[in-house]
Amino acid sequence: MSEFADVVRRRRMTRSFSDRPIPAGVLEDMVRLAVRAPSAGKTQGWHLVVLEGEDTARFWDITLPPGRRQRFTWPALLDAPAILLPFADPGAYVERYSEPDKEATGLGAGPDAWPAPYWTIDASMSVMTLLLAAEDAGLGALLFGVFKGESELRVELGVPAQLELLGAIALGYAADAGHTPGRSSGRADRSPDQIIHRGGW
Repeated sequence: MSEFADVVRRRRMTRSFSDRPIPAGVLEDMVRLAVRAPSAGKTQGWHLVVLEGEDTARFWDITLPPGRRQRFTWPALLDAPAILLPFADPGAYVERYSEPDKEATGLGAGPDAWPAPYWTIDASMSVMTLLLAAEDAGLGALLFGVFKGESELRVELGVPAQLELLGAIALGYAADAGHTPGRSSGRADRSPDQIIHRGGW
């Protein structure tokens, strides 16, 4: 079994963290790997807002106010020393495909000209690479949706309106119970035969 396969099979969503800080330079190393993900026109149109240490309270106070925390299933999630917010930038793709080597595609006309939102696709592949890089670095990570407070969070962090939030990533060292199974963990993996359609549907 290759080292890559080991990393993929080990990766789990971490829901309980210690407050041990992430060593300097580790996040930057992870991002250097994430920019190696596929990117249309090598646009790399994504951004990462990083909240560390006491700054993480700015995220939690908006998305999970103190009054709602008593019923929260994973209280040690709030101990994660870093929260990463990945944003996709549609405008970067429109701008890139307006350049001379890409303008014949017509995709520089605007986001609606694209048959698929490659800014979302590319940023998602970078996020997956970040999750694998976290596992490889001995860190735990949890990707989760920001379902409440996004508008207020954007104002708090000064995020431009046109950027698309993909979710949030809690990052840090797992506590002893870090890999607490989620509600969907009992669902079986689909087999290759259920996914592969050789020669057509």
